[in-house]
Amino acid sequence: MACKLFDSELKVMDVLWREGDVTAKHISDVLKEEVGWNMNTTYTIIKRCIQKGAIQRMEPHYMCHAKIPKEQVQQAETAELIDKVYDGSADQLFAALLGKKSLTREQIDELKRIVDQWE
Repeated sequence: MACKLFDSELKVMDVLWREGDVTAKHISDVLKEEVGWNMNTTYTIIKRCIQKGAIQRMEPHYMCHAKIPKEQVQQAETAELIDKVYDGSADQLFAALLGKKSLTREQIDELKRIVDQWE
C-alpha cells in the first residue's frame, strides 16, 4: 500500500468497495446515515483520499473510484498489526485469534486448507 489510510478514510473507502463507483454526494449520504457525518466532513476526507492516491475523482458529478483494492489494504493493515503487536510473528497472531474463539468444524477445515496451500 502506497499510503497509510486512517479509520475515517477507511470508512469512505468501504463505501466504494461495497458499492463501486459512486458520487461524493452518495458517499456523504451513506456516511451520514451510518456514522452521522455531515457533508463537509465527508468531502474533506474524500479530498484527503484523493491526495493520497486512494481515490480517483471523475466527472461528471464528482464521481469517485477506488484506486486501491480492499484486499491490498487488508494485507497492509494485517502486516502492520503483526509487526506492531506481535513482533512480526504471524503464528503468535494466529494463536491469539484461535485462543479467543470457538471454531466450527467447517471453520477448522477451512483454516487447514489455507495452511496446506502455504506449504
